[in-house]
Formats: sequence, structure tokens, C-alpha cells
Amino acid sequence: MAMTIEGLAGLAFMFSSSILLQILACALYNNWWPMLSALMYVVVPMPCLFFGGGSTQFLISQDGGGWMDAAKFLTGASAVGSIAIPIILRHADLIQTGAMFIEFVSFFIFVCTVMCYHRASLDDEW
Repeated sequence: MAMTIEGLAGLAFMFSSSILLQILACALYNNWWPMLSALMYVVVPMPCLFFGGGSTQFLISQDGGGWMDAAKFLTGASAVGSIAIPIILRHADLIQTGAMFIEFVSFFIFVCTVMCYHRASLDDEW
């Protein structure tokens, strides 16, 4: 089953709503500290691009070497950082609780988008 235009539009909508929630978490509370977790959205795919050949296939494989293991570790650490940054900012009283929960919803939608894309790219035969 190939990626259809409706599926692509759905992924674009999910990604856009995730970014919108990210911006709303900052704008509603007049505090731009939560935008630090948006930096992690850029950092998370970098190990896949540099060490995995641009594909997400290596994340589910058992084989690999030192570079593949390093890419898996860096991807996991970046994903955990996306959750930890809002918690740390809330603990330091730099953001409010509402902004933290909006950040979590934004991250959840972003992860669902990535998982849907990964599933669709597994089905694609190039």
C-alpha cells in the first residue's frame, strides 16, 4: 500500500498541529522558554540522517554495529530530552503547568506523526 495524497495531507496536518501547539504553549502564557523543546524536534532525526543512511529501518533491526548502536542511543536520548525539557522548566518555575501539558500533547502528536510516517514508509516499495 503506497502513501496516498490523503495520507500525506493527514501527516502534514498532524505535524502542523503539533507545531501550532508548540507555539501556543509559548504565546498563551507569554513565555518563550517552552520553545527549547522544539529544538529537540530538529535534533531527534539527526542520528537517523547521519548514521542510519536517512532511513528509519535501522531502528527496528537487531543487527548493526557501533555506529548503528550509537544512532539508536542518540535517537532515544533526544526523544527523552523532548519530554524532560518541559518537566525541568516547570520544576525551575520558568513555565506554568498548562504550558507543560500543552508541550506534552504537542510531543504526543509529533510522535504519532513520526510513527505513522514510519509505518507508511515500511509499506512503500521503492
